[in-house]
Amino acid sequence: MIAQAGEFVGPDVGWWALSPLLVLVGGALFLLVAGAVTPPWPKSAYAVTTTLIAAGAAVLAVIQWQQIRDDGPSLLVGDAIAYDQTSVFFTVTICASVGLVALLSDDFLRRHALDGPEFYALYLVAATGGIVMASANDLIVLFLGVETLSLALYVLAAADRRRTKSQESGLKYFVLGGFSSACLLYGIALVYGATGSTNISGMVEYLQATVPLDRQDALMLAGIALLMVGLGFKVAAAPFHVWTPDVYQGAPSPVSAFMASAGKVAAFGAIVRVLVVGLPFYRDDWRPVVWVLAVASMVIGSVLAVVQHDIKRLLAYSSISHAGFVLVGIEAAAHQAGGAELGRGIPSVGVYLLAYSVMVIGSFGVVAIASRSDDEATTLDSFRGFASRRPALAVAFTVFLLAQAGVPFTSGFIAKFGVIQAAVEERSYAIAVIAMVASVIAAFLYLRIIVSMWMGDADADVGDVALAGAGRSRTWSGSMAIGLAALFTIAIGVVPGWLLEAADSITGYASR
Repeated sequence: MIAQAGEFVGPDVGWWALSPLLVLVGGALFLLVAGAVTPPWPKSAYAVTTTLIAAGAAVLAVIQWQQIRDDGPSLLVGDAIAYDQTSVFFTVTICASVGLVALLSDDFLRRHALDGPEFYALYLVAATGGIVMASANDLIVLFLGVETLSLALYVLAAADRRRTKSQESGLKYFVLGGFSSACLLYGIALVYGATGSTNISGMVEYLQATVPLDRQDALMLAGIALLMVGLGFKVAAAPFHVWTPDVYQGAPSPVSAFMASAGKVAAFGAIVRVLVVGLPFYRDDWRPVVWVLAVASMVIGSVLAVVQHDIKRLLAYSSISHAGFVLVGIEAAAHQAGGAELGRGIPSVGVYLLAYSVMVIGSFGVVAIASRSDDEATTLDSFRGFASRRPALAVAFTVFLLAQAGVPFTSGFIAKFGVIQAAVEERSYAIAVIAMVASVIAAFLYLRIIVSMWMGDADADVGDVALAGAGRSRTWSGSMAIGLAALFTIAIGVVPGWLLEAADSITGYASR
């Protein structure tokens, strides 16, 4: 079609390809509008509706997976969005996180007098931003996704207005998140100044034609450094992790689970797009930085988690360590970035993110149910003798903790083995050895919790209060979320073949 003078012709949108995003956005609008014009919904209705919306988006993404396998990847909306198996894999992972967290939030929000459509709408909005981050083929679109996700998380973290810690959590996250967004935006500006484009495909084409042989590319290197600072904050990689323990401890437990799962998946999806897909020609510059970040995250997260006395802070430091393990996979992928053979790096990252998302949601879910109505009974002492009070929850928590430790026959073992194997295949032996040592250190803290739950004798006052608080938390939705997470964690550990096969397909990126 030839445009006449003054006539605007927009890009082809590809509505079917964007259908998972449209379902999430439409679901958020529906919850807000319907919640505003109707009486309070029946118990669990908001959570079930949100779960169905997320499941619908995930089903559409699975259908698209097969279509992309048959027809190949493509670019949408003026080459701003990538439509490939990588983006679809991250979409399914984020939608699964939303569904589990929504079920988990049901009892928690009603117990804290916070039930309403706003919480669930924010989950869907944050998921939309996360999917945009993982699918972005343009740095400006990626930044819009970052802000959409971040703004929703700021509000969610501070949503419990009766708890000072929650408000403090939201404020800290907002201030430090603004700093990271500024670094990210400044990095985008410098990369644009160096390449003349914010489009990732355009950047690749420019760098293919004009690789500077004399290394006078300080502008580009500074831009890459700032991009890594901004994205490093989002994944809570050391030394950009300082916000994580306070925010995870202060935020409502289901929100902490959402940040540790969907938020981390989205941020690592953005790192794959920016570094591995967009900047393969600078892999020798950014790969050593990723190596350092991975080692620092694994060591700092594992060591500092050992000395924590609050379960939520312990899980926060554990998430920093897990971010380091994912960065091991990114470092392995860097060796083959831009080449015909991409190796096992990115598939191992995909498997790790999906496995970790499920196990961390289950872990925070147990904490949310076991904590009292003020969400403060999260110390290690509160979990002493927990198995005698809530044996089913103790069994599920044990599964999640063993998975995070990387014990065989759990999804955590498959995930950690995958990233370490990817590093060994690329002859990154040092980081592989450090990862194994960090796993041993982390195993101590997980086993300490397990021993306390099953063999410890709870103080009478703590036990009575915790049991009373837990007794008000026996709803089908939270139990279902934890049960599904535990079953998935064991199933992937026993029969991982289908997931590994699916992950092997996420290295086919869309290009012009």
